[in-house]
Amino acid sequence: MMVIRPIQASDFASLHDIAVESGIGFTSLPVNDDLLRNKIARSEQSFASDVDKPGEESYLFVMEDASTREVVGTSGIQAAVGLDDAFYHYHVGKVAHASRELNIYNLVDILTFCNDYTGVTEICTLFLRERARKGNNGRFLSKFRFLFLAEHAQRFSETVIAEMRGVSDENGNSPFWQWLEEHFFSMDFPTADYLTGIGQKVFIAELMPKHPIYVSLLSKEAQAVIGKVHEKTKPALRLLQSEGFTNRGYVDIFDAGPTVEANLHHIRTVEASNRLPAAVGDTEGGTLHIVINTRLSGFRGVLTKVKVEDEQRAVLSQEALDALQIGEGDMVRFAPLKLKE
Repeated sequence: MMVIRPIQASDFASLHDIAVESGIGFTSLPVNDDLLRNKIARSEQSFASDVDKPGEESYLFVMEDASTREVVGTSGIQAAVGLDDAFYHYHVGKVAHASRELNIYNLVDILTFCNDYTGVTEICTLFLRERARKGNNGRFLSKFRFLFLAEHAQRFSETVIAEMRGVSDENGNSPFWQWLEEHFFSMDFPTADYLTGIGQKVFIAELMPKHPIYVSLLSKEAQAVIGKVHEKTKPALRLLQSEGFTNRGYVDIFDAGPTVEANLHHIRTVEASNRLPAAVGDTEGGTLHIVINTRLSGFRGVLTKVKVEDEQRAVLSQEALDALQIGEGDMVRFAPLKLKE
């Protein structure tokens, strides 16, 4: 059984291995020991904090194989982005160029540099190691966060976003960044991506063009990837779209990958979730659910069969209760892994 729990200091080596495996373009996990240790410490502090509104808290989780204790993935939530470091995007908009006298009307796309998502909650740092990419592990590692958000809603914003990895090749070259590099930055994509990941973002404000960019002036290769995702990111995007996340024209400033958003309480898994006391029993006839306990620092999540009795109890196996570190009568929040169409 896979168990999801808060990261702890002893997970450093595993997180480092995940950072190495994630590769270039996975900005939230640069291969930097000090930064990774700080991420773990910040997460531990966030889980221990007593807050009633979203702030600079950062919650990082790991997926662990209960039988081997091997950490096979990670997933995170940033309570409110852009409060300590500026949070940049491009917004894809339009501007009209028209002349009545000449009877000419042209509507063209532009990219506007902005900080529109400052203060919203971000789900982030989702990575499952290659050998664990089987069964329902990926779906579980992504979707459990929606239950955590719902259970501790006072800690998060009404708006939840996810930045999707944009198009780049096996060497980390981004067609969109190549155009920016040529005209403004004189710095390759892996270097810019790494600097952003370790929090050195001043260069963005210093070098990024301040005025809107006409999309038609970009190279054809750069234009073609605006709002598109990396091949390996397509399943994650489809999952979020099935949950009700949509793109409102915001893209990443480095690789032009889309940012998608949803209202926390309108996320389909949140809407489908239920909260009941747990009971041990026969789960035959039950269906596969994501189940979390209702704790914070002692948070645990599992994927297991649940059978609801009389809308009053959630019946789980003893193995599931043990993995959640709860007893009979303790509350759980749960939702079906696969939602009805």
